[in-house]
Amino acid sequence: MLLKLWARYMKPYTGLVIGVVIFQLLATLATLYLPSLNARIIDKGVANGDTDYIWRTGGLMLAVAFGQVIAAIIAVYLGSKAAMGLGRDLRRSVFRQVSAFSAREVNEFGAATLITRGTNDVQQVQMVTLMGLNFMVMTPIMCIGGIIMALREDVSLSWLVWVSVAVLLVVVGSLVWMLMPLFRSMQEKLDGINGVLREQITGMRVVRAFTREPHETDRFADANRAMTDVSLRVGSIFAIMFPIIMMILHLATAAVLWFGGHRVDDGNMQVGALTAFLQYLLQILMAVMMGTFMAMMIPRASISADRIGHVLDVVPSMRDTAASGLAAERATGVVDFKNVSFAYPGAEAPVLSNLTFTARPGKTTAIIGSTGSGKTTLLSLIPRLHDAGEGEVLVDGVPVAEIGRDDLKEIVSMVPQKPYLFSGTIASNLRFGKQDATDDELWEALAIAQGRDFVEAKSKGLDEPISQGGTNVSGGQRQRLCIARTLVMKPKVYLFDDSFSALDVATDARLRAALEEPTRDATVIIVAQRVSSIRGADQILVLDKGEIVDRGTHESLLKSSTTYQEIVESQMSAEEAA
Repeated sequence: MLLKLWARYMKPYTGLVIGVVIFQLLATLATLYLPSLNARIIDKGVANGDTDYIWRTGGLMLAVAFGQVIAAIIAVYLGSKAAMGLGRDLRRSVFRQVSAFSAREVNEFGAATLITRGTNDVQQVQMVTLMGLNFMVMTPIMCIGGIIMALREDVSLSWLVWVSVAVLLVVVGSLVWMLMPLFRSMQEKLDGINGVLREQITGMRVVRAFTREPHETDRFADANRAMTDVSLRVGSIFAIMFPIIMMILHLATAAVLWFGGHRVDDGNMQVGALTAFLQYLLQILMAVMMGTFMAMMIPRASISADRIGHVLDVVPSMRDTAASGLAAERATGVVDFKNVSFAYPGAEAPVLSNLTFTARPGKTTAIIGSTGSGKTTLLSLIPRLHDAGEGEVLVDGVPVAEIGRDDLKEIVSMVPQKPYLFSGTIASNLRFGKQDATDDELWEALAIAQGRDFVEAKSKGLDEPISQGGTNVSGGQRQRLCIARTLVMKPKVYLFDDSFSALDVATDARLRAALEEPTRDATVIIVAQRVSSIRGADQILVLDKGEIVDRGTHESLLKSSTTYQEIVESQMSAEEAA
């Protein structure tokens, strides 16, 4: 999968990669040439007392060294630019893919792991790419070139090269084999920590309300301990690895000096050649070490690449149509359900079964039923948060699956059951669905949503900061801001998913009265728990276990529907309702 990601996402950076190869090649050749120049100075300059030769060769060494530094800097710069670009493109692709997921795919993966895959996993691939671009040319050329240059200096000592490299490769290969499963476990444990943290931060109020801080502390401690244990095992392997590598380097150096010293003493080798051979051997082993670092990073990056690829390869269950079957400006807002059924993946029974009804412009359709009867699921099928399993959901006779998402967004707008605000300001949240909305439009929407007074009371008004999730405003204020956000869009279909639950009865009544004018020509569908919120609806659908068991007005249902009567009686007496 790592190679597949490289092949797919490195294409735009082919020019940078070619530049890296060229400058890494120049830098490596310069590095290989320097020991040879050093050997000449010792054997020809120092041995013969030729000062001019020493200066000339030394100047050449300085020039080569300077060129090597410049080439290396350019190569690293180009490699870094390509690697960072790859990371940016991967993060963008993961984000776009997750944005296209339906609730089904998000639930299958889990929010915590999707966050990890879009951040830490991408970083692992990005870093191994950076290391690869820096070392992919230098390491093989340094090894091959170092061996050739070492053999030029003295063939008899070549066995030291083969033995040292073989020992180093065996040691490194064994350690990398041990690291592979640990790296996979480390990423999974990181998912676990992110999941616990996300739950605890999101549910902080619940944790404190039930004084479960000690329990949550223990949960995090367990996840943290599991991550620490794996990290310690990885660290212990690294702790063994570096002393072993250094020991091999020192033993190889001692062997070269010992056996090479005897050859110099016997007159079979010059001192400069011995010095050059030692430098080439160290360069070879250093190249193997750099390859080792790459080998250590590749297993973890490969695992991360598999996790990223798993996200990117998923085909979202809801695909946006290329061309819209209904333009927003021509829509009237007629919503039709025709024999619609829906079941969540893995569920034993469908949540909705054989639903058929029509909601028309200028009319209000209310949906009521017991908890778990499928009211929210029904509403979510209209803006296509889910796709119907059977049957069709249509707007103006066009299936919602054939309407482009941009057009559907302008036709249908929903106030969710759990109101959510984004970090920014009140104005930025109200403009979330209509970026070009004027301040006058925002104030008008706030007035209808009964939120103008508390916004005007803020020191900065529309520019008042909002925390992530809207945690710095009350539940009722958050709900009214979400209603105002929908009103700013002026859609053809308004969906209110129990959107008045946090409001007191007086505010609820004022808000419903204020909504009559802006929604006069629109289709309004309301999910409610309180009968008082839907008494004036033109059509009330009574849901029970995912089926429409009764339908009609408030008055007719009071006479004919046992289920509706039970709901009413649980809130007030039938006489009071009438």
